[in-house]
Amino acid sequence: MNDRARLYAAVAGTVLLFLLVQLGALALVEPFVQNDYQAVEDPSDPTNGLMFFAVILAATGGMLLIIKYDSEWLIRAMIIGTSGMLAWYVVAAIAPVGVVSIGGGSVALLPILTAVAVSGGLLVHPEWYVIDTAGVLMGAGAAGMFGISFGILPAILFLLVLAVYDAISVYGTEHMLTLAEGVMDLNVPVLFVIPTSLSYSFRDLGAGQEMTDDVSDEAADGGMASETIESDDTTEDEVADGDTADEKAAAGPAEDEGVRDALYIGLGDAVMPTILVASAAAFLPVDAVPQLSVPVVTLNLPALTAMLGTLTGLLILLRMVLKGRAHAGLPLLNGGAILGYLVGALASGVTFAQAVGIASF
Repeated sequence: MNDRARLYAAVAGTVLLFLLVQLGALALVEPFVQNDYQAVEDPSDPTNGLMFFAVILAATGGMLLIIKYDSEWLIRAMIIGTSGMLAWYVVAAIAPVGVVSIGGGSVALLPILTAVAVSGGLLVHPEWYVIDTAGVLMGAGAAGMFGISFGILPAILFLLVLAVYDAISVYGTEHMLTLAEGVMDLNVPVLFVIPTSLSYSFRDLGAGQEMTDDVSDEAADGGMASETIESDDTTEDEVADGDTADEKAAAGPAEDEGVRDALYIGLGDAVMPTILVASAAAFLPVDAVPQLSVPVVTLNLPALTAMLGTLTGLLILLRMVLKGRAHAGLPLLNGGAILGYLVGALASGVTFAQAVGIASF
């Protein structure tokens, strides 16, 4: 398989991972509602998104502080623990089987075993396929939980604020660089890893060893990143003459110019726009926007077009990245989700005020 075909296969794999997160979140909407997994008392409160954005800023500051004092193991432990917890939530909502009585209470074994398997896999064998599997479970669970917790207006406001923040932190302050350098080598599902070769090993190579500074920045900040490995025919003289791996990436994916060993995209890039997808499925009234007849998932036209808008933004983002430079992901992804949602909502016959959730104000 030539280099171009390998890149296209990696792009298809990236789209598939996003689609799995989206469909997983939609499949979890109804079970999460039934199990009362809402994170807030009033999902229609427009300040919900701002509150969670403040939590994100605080968490970012906390991780930077941890990295400053060389205690990255705390971040790894926290993320692995969160992975297990979200896996437990997901399986407990959809398949609470194997119930046994313990100490007068009942416990479902399958969710516990799944959580142990996910956390254990990340702990002892954090290869790319383990990280991606955990990422899909985490992404679907987080997007589904936030989706049923944020009404339409809070979800849109949250996505807009995050898109602006992502752009500023990537193209402006670049304050996420230190965080990226601290977490990229932890081998935890803060990003999806999409190899272009079956022989690729995330554990052996180490993302942080081969990625440029701005690529690492993007991946940790939820932006898109890609790794470029020089082809075998790149000589030391060429590199000495300034023909670097970055310059080869900028020239495109031609076979004789370099091959990307893997693509990286932040897990947050998949989760954040999917919040609006799940919110549209959960909160638009059925009498105004009928549900589509699709097995397993809760889906209506606005949720479907929000999905398509996100994937369109993803393809544009990938096209930009494959030209050789990393970019902030959320402006395109969140923007695509919002525009796609509005198209579907208005096509369903609701007013603009109803579509954006301000009709009751």
